[in-house]
Parts: sequence; structure tokens; C-alpha cells
Amino acid sequence: MQASQSSRTMTINAPAADSLLSIVRQIYQDVHRRAPHNTPIHLRSRFDRDLGLDSLARVELLLRVEKAFAVHIPDAVLESAGTPEQLLQALGDAQQLKLPSNAAVIEAPRLEEDSSGMPDGLTTLPEALDWHVQRHPQRTQIIYSDDLTVDADVTEITYGQLAERAEAVAAGLQSRGIEPRQTVAIMLPTGPDYFYAYFGILLAGAIPVPIYPPARLSQIEDHVSRHCGILANAEAAILITVPEARAVARMLQAHVQSLRHIVTADELQKAKHAHVRVPVQGSDIAFIQYTSGSTGNPKGVALTHENLLANIHSIGEGIGINSNDVFVSWLPLYHDFGLIAAWLASLCYGNRLVVMSPLAFLLRPERWLWAIHRYRGTLTAAPNFAYDLACKRIEDAQLEGLDLSCLRLAANAAEPISPDTVTRFTDRFSAYGFKPEAMVPAYGLAEATVGVAVDPLDRAPRIDHIQRETFTNRGIATPAADNDEHALRFVACGRPLPNMQVRVVDGQGEPVAERAEGMLEFRGPSATQGYFRNPGQSKDLFHDGWVVTGDRAYLADGEIFLTGRVKDIIIRAGRNIYPHELEEAVGNIDGIRRGCVAVFGSADPQTGTERLIVLAETRVSDADERAALCEQVRALGVDLLGAPPDEVVLAPPQTVLKTSSGKIRRAACRERFEQGQASLAPRAGWRQLFRLGREALWPQIKHRLSAARAAVYGVYVWALLLLVSLPTWLLVAITPRPGWAWQIARLSARCLLRLSGVSLTVRGLEHLPQTGSCVLIANHASYIDGLVLLAALPRQYSFVAKQELESYFIPRVFLRRLGVEFVERFAVRQSVQHTERMVAAVKAGRSLVVFPEGTFLPAVGLLPFRLGAFVAAVQAEVPVVPLAIKGARHMLRAGQWSPKRGGVQVSIGKPIEATVSDTQKSFAAAIALRDEAREEILRHCGEPDMA
Repeated sequence: MQASQSSRTMTINAPAADSLLSIVRQIYQDVHRRAPHNTPIHLRSRFDRDLGLDSLARVELLLRVEKAFAVHIPDAVLESAGTPEQLLQALGDAQQLKLPSNAAVIEAPRLEEDSSGMPDGLTTLPEALDWHVQRHPQRTQIIYSDDLTVDADVTEITYGQLAERAEAVAAGLQSRGIEPRQTVAIMLPTGPDYFYAYFGILLAGAIPVPIYPPARLSQIEDHVSRHCGILANAEAAILITVPEARAVARMLQAHVQSLRHIVTADELQKAKHAHVRVPVQGSDIAFIQYTSGSTGNPKGVALTHENLLANIHSIGEGIGINSNDVFVSWLPLYHDFGLIAAWLASLCYGNRLVVMSPLAFLLRPERWLWAIHRYRGTLTAAPNFAYDLACKRIEDAQLEGLDLSCLRLAANAAEPISPDTVTRFTDRFSAYGFKPEAMVPAYGLAEATVGVAVDPLDRAPRIDHIQRETFTNRGIATPAADNDEHALRFVACGRPLPNMQVRVVDGQGEPVAERAEGMLEFRGPSATQGYFRNPGQSKDLFHDGWVVTGDRAYLADGEIFLTGRVKDIIIRAGRNIYPHELEEAVGNIDGIRRGCVAVFGSADPQTGTERLIVLAETRVSDADERAALCEQVRALGVDLLGAPPDEVVLAPPQTVLKTSSGKIRRAACRERFEQGQASLAPRAGWRQLFRLGREALWPQIKHRLSAARAAVYGVYVWALLLLVSLPTWLLVAITPRPGWAWQIARLSARCLLRLSGVSLTVRGLEHLPQTGSCVLIANHASYIDGLVLLAALPRQYSFVAKQELESYFIPRVFLRRLGVEFVERFAVRQSVQHTERMVAAVKAGRSLVVFPEGTFLPAVGLLPFRLGAFVAAVQAEVPVVPLAIKGARHMLRAGQWSPKRGGVQVSIGKPIEATVSDTQKSFAAAIALRDEAREEILRHCGEPDMA
């Protein structure tokens, strides 16, 4: 029966199979021009292994198949279909699916309240989320879909849902031992989990570190190498990722010593413990944005909540954001452009964010424009390549009925802006309602949080034509004549945002004249204080209070014109050569892969001069055709620069290295060229995985050995505890005097700590009162706190313990012999009665040890103090002595039963007196006593304030 069904399916799909294989053969011939025409291609040929089709070739295949069969195939097929047979199956599932209608409009309800401006008084991002949750928890903040077609599944996230899911993530992080100000890496694709993870990390008091997920198997080695450096520098403790990326995450973990846990967002949200809110200050780091590394190794830009809110406010004021705006974005959230400019700005101002997957945009750029049409988007943003892609890849038939008249701002930033692209996009889409003044070039960088300058909103982009020779030889941007065919063109990036200042300086750091090229610097409240754990690079970042951008520019009429990166400028025969101009021109040559060209300088070891190198990707394999391509590149060099490149290297696809945001990594390309690897195809993915696995073997072995040692240590400590506790309990139970019982327990505690290898340091013993009674107040962080104080205190004190322990025979007998006072923590009436018992005990001459937090949690931090012990001290007229325990939580925190090696420090503060005879003032005195004691403990316990 099954065989019959299978046969019938293949019969029905036979014509489709023939048509599909014909398309695959055509793609194969396009990619491998010298391959024999009779190369066998069948339904089970592997796209990657047998046919050598990389991800971009498979994108092209998918588009041709859709067009040929007039169907819409889900984006996931790009990753899941590895053979024509699997693609045929997906095609069969999609045969009855028509292309969705794009003309339907979904308008957001117009908001009358809170319609303009960012809420006043905000100091942190959690405060911004709280503000919206308190006022309109049901308001939609995010609309997400993989592709945003009319028939696609859409996820709407309200402010209330965002807060609820983020708190669940925070609880999961805290249950895994995350501590305030530790770093947590996010290696997630764009989607709801990203939003929950980012805010969850903030609510746990930790620091998010966005990194990009692996994109291509062919570059997996480079991905792991770069990310190991990032995670090691950040000292990331936890990595949040998707199940599909666990293998890569494990490779990273093998090389990064600090990385303890690999988890998914879904796993984090299943924590059993409730979230404990960690107070966050404006000066705390809100996230670390690692720079793209287009000119070198990535550097971690540490940005505080104050930096983020200041920049968001400046951007909002500069472009007039209000809560009725709709921002449509496909920008990846691991990049500051998408994270801050698109999402966090929308969150703060209360406007909707309509977000789609970057892959969905790359597959079908028209989806971006139709999403703007459908949701009546007023704001969007993208790098220059996206506007260029929209011009080249979208056919007129795909735009029928499109209306972009709602769009008031389309920011163009994050990479060099091409005058040709600006003009082409504006001219092409003006027929669909796109206004020329909506195209808004802008400038920013991670060191400024994200934004520095933006073009005026009431005009079309300004393109400056300047004399080439004057500029390249003398650095003066002299306007060129209208008929000058060799003029250089630069797009204005506008004027500085509110509260931002810029200047252009020469090599000596002195400001230059108008239209003179120099190095661009800025300053403002959103400027970073430096690179994370990188004092050397941080020092080079600043010049007389200004931030050095690393960009070259000139100013004209108060506007910024970027000319290139300082490290990318090639000096040849005394002239400055700007790589991006030649890269763009070479990319337009038929046969060269557009956007996959790197132009850089390489020192000639014989002459000491800088040679001009052009590295360009091509699929052309015929020797004569490759020679013709090289000649075209050289001719372009002569036309644009007056001289040909010294060397043209034609390389296979995936050779030119790029950053996560698509910028050319010229320094890395130069390194590959100088190592003689520029013309070599990247290693096969399986070879890279094999090398990575081999390199990770020894770190994995060390990690396993370390885990085994930790497990053995835990078993040893528990065995030791059993050996010591049993005779100790018996001796304490039969000892006739409480003082003897205390000394036996103290000796056993000191013995247990010593044999466990725990170093105990006690400071301030001289502060303990030698006569009279007192109340000792200690923070509570771990199961071992009582043991630590038993070992640390030189004479007998009466511990105050929770009432529940009295219900069990073994602890009841032991603790009663030590003179423990049992108190009720929750029932109000009994709690008051037990406070009175504490007062009586102190007046009778007994000194008490109290943990006023009442409990302890996995999360690091000092909890609020209960008043009972302080009321007792005031009424009994005895001093309070603060004790700070540091290090115990690390050894054995709540919910953890395997002890870790470590040391504990006990700091004893000076006695705090509180004598009040007036009963009405005793409550106020107890509060003052509590606050003073808590402040003293907070100074020495090494944990943040959770109150």
C-alpha cells in the first residue's frame, strides 16, 4: 500500500521534477561555467556537496523555482531542502498556494494620549518598560512575522507581555547563578525570543552582549574565531541561543573559560524560582556593542542606560518621533542600528515596531516595501546595500498597487552611502508614492550609542560634486563644474543631532577650515566611556574630551560629508585613494559579484611603498574570461584613479570577509592576501568543523576534568559533613551545659571548613562588645552562613532561626542545645509575640544573631531587612553589631546542592547604639538603626542592593 502511494506521488510529480531539474542544471551551469554540460544531476544530488551551490546560489534557485511554478515557498525551505527531491516535496506542498495579495492595509489605531515625546524622568530601560506597562499594558509594541505577507502568521507583543516574558527569562538566569553586572551573550535570530532575552538580562541585573548567529557553514571557522575573542573579552557567563546553534555554541564554550551555561530562551522561561528584581542605575551598563571589526578586531563599546536614553531622545527630537509612528524594520537585532534605532527608540516613544526576519528581506526585498504599505509605516531604516538591492532585485510586476506615500523617513546609514543608489531608489519608487525628501542619509557609530547626525527632513538628499585632483592631492573639497565627468561625489549625512557636537581636525588635532578634509570627532551625552576591558584602545579613543571616530570627513554649511575610514585610505604617490569608490565600480562589472569586492593597500617589502590591491569574487572559471575581467578592473582604476591597480586577485565566492552588518573587512582581507590565501576557496564546511572540533578537544577535556573535580569535591564535602555532624550532634545532645555545646559545635565547624579547604577570614573581632548583651545582624546568602558564624564568633551567641526548623527532631534537638530562638517569619500576631520574646532574651543578658533578610535566594544581592531585631535592640537598649558575610553564596547558593571551592570573609562592624525612652519614637529609631546597619553590611558583603 505504501509503495503504491509513493509510486503515484512520483508519477504525479514527474513533469514538475523534470522542470525543477532543468532549473537546477541552469543554476549549476551559471555557477560553474567550465563544468561539462553532461554533469549528472538527479533528484538526490546534494546542493552543497555534489553541486557546489552556496547559500546565495540557493536563494537564486528558490526565486527561479517560485517564478517558474507561480507559487510561494516558505523561507525555511532555503535551509531545510538540501536536494532537488526535498525541494520538490516543498513545491508539492505549495502548489495550491497562490502568491498572497499585498494590497491589503492594516492601520494601527490612532493614539490620542501620550502621543508625542519620550516620558520624562526616565533613567533606565526597565523604567521605560515599567512606565508603559503601568499606563497601557495591552498596547501593542511589536508586530513580528517571518515574512509579513498577508497570509503569514503574525505575533503581536504588548508591553505587558514583553514585561511578563522578560521576567520569566530573568528568573531562569538567576536560577542558573547569574550575578549583577555579569555578561550574558545573545546569539539569537530576529524573533520574539530576542526581545524577551534582552530585557530579561536587564531585569536580572546582568549585561546583554549581542552577537550574530552563524550564517554560512563555509565561514564557520572565522565565525567561531571572532566570537571566541568577543566572549572571552566580555567574560560571558551564559550564552542564550537556539537549539539549532547548540553545536556552534559548544565550540565557543570549549574555548571560553567563563562560559558556564548554554541555554535557550524557552528553557530559561521554565524556571521554578520567581524573578527577583535587581535595582538598575542609569550609570550601569545597558549592553556591550562589539564594533563590526571592519578595520580590525572587534572592540566592546560599553553603553550605559544614560547613554542609550540620551541618544534615543536626541534621535526622537531630531526626526520628530511620536507614538503614532509605525517603524517597519528587517534590521538584525544583534546590530545597534536594529536594536537601538528601530526597537528601543520605538519602545521608549511608544510607537509600534513592525519587524521581519533579515533573511526574509534578503530572499524577497519587496516584502520590506509591502510591509511599509500594509502597516502604513512612517519610519524605516537600512544600510545603502538594501536600497540598492530593492532597485535591482524587485520587478515592476511585484510592485503593482504599492503605496509608499505614508513613509516620511527612510534612513540610509551604517555603511558608505552611494550617490547612485540614492538617486536610483528615489527615481524608481517615486512612481509608488515615495517622496524624495523621505530618503534621509544619516551618520552614526557604536561609540556614540548609534546616532550622530541626520539629514534635514524637508529636502531631498544633498550630493556634493568636488574636484577630484584637488581633493586627492590636497584634501580640499572644491566644488566641481557641472560638466566635470571625473568629479568625486559625496552624500551629505546632515547636521549633528540635538546635544551632539562634531568637528574635523588635522593630524595635529587642530580644527581645519570649511571644506578641508580631516579626522571627524564628536562629543555628547551618549558618548561611550570606553571599550570594555580594553584600557589601551580606550585611551586611543579620546582626544581632548572628543571621541575619535576613525572616519575622515569635511564640513560644508554645517553638514558632514564622510570620505572614508582613516585606516582604509590608501596613500599612493602622494595621493589619497578612497576604496569604496573603486569597490562599487568594480562590483558593477558583469561577472564580478556585486558587494564582494575589497580594495586595500599592502606594503611592498622591496620598495616600502603601498601597493593598490583589488580582491574581487567571481564564479567565472574560464581563463580567457578571467583575463578579460582583470583588464576591465585595471581600466576602471585608470579611469577613476589615473593609474591601474598593482594587482587584481579574482577569488571564488565567500572569500571577501565581511562584518555582521555587511561591511567589507579590508584589514582581514589584506591579511589573507599577504598570507597568500586571497585566491584560495574557503575550506569546505566539514573541514572547518573538523579543525574546530580538533582544536576544541583539549579545552573540552580540561572542562570535563574540571567538572569531574568539582563533582568529586562535592561528594567529598558531603561525606565529610556526615562524618563530622553525626558525632557532633551526639556530643551536643548529651552535653549538660549550653556553653560546652557551643564550643563543641564551633570546633566542629572550624574543623569542617578547614578539611573542606575553605579559607575563613574574620575582620573586626575587636568590635564585639566584651560585656553586656547585643544583637548581631548578618546578611544571609547561603546554607553555610550559620556554619560560618559558628566558626567565626569566639563566644556563645544565640541564633534566631525560623520556626519551621523546630518541627523536625534532629535540628530541634541540636539547635535548642545551642540556645537558638525560634521565630515566626510570616504570621503577623505570632511574629509580634516572638519579637517580644527576643526583647526579653536580650534583657536577660543573651546576645542574639539575627539574619534580618529572613531568607536567601539564588540571585546575588542584599534583600530588604525586617524590623523585628532592630525593634528588640531599641526596646532592650542594646547595640546592634553589623556582620557582613562575603563569598558564601558562591560556594553554596539557594537551590544548589553541590558545594564549590572558595573562601569566606566575615567583616564585623562597630556597634551601633540606639537608646530611646519615648515609646512613640522607638519605631522611628528602629528604622534608623536598620538603615545604618544595612548600609554598613552593604559596604562589605560585595553584593548589590536589592531593596
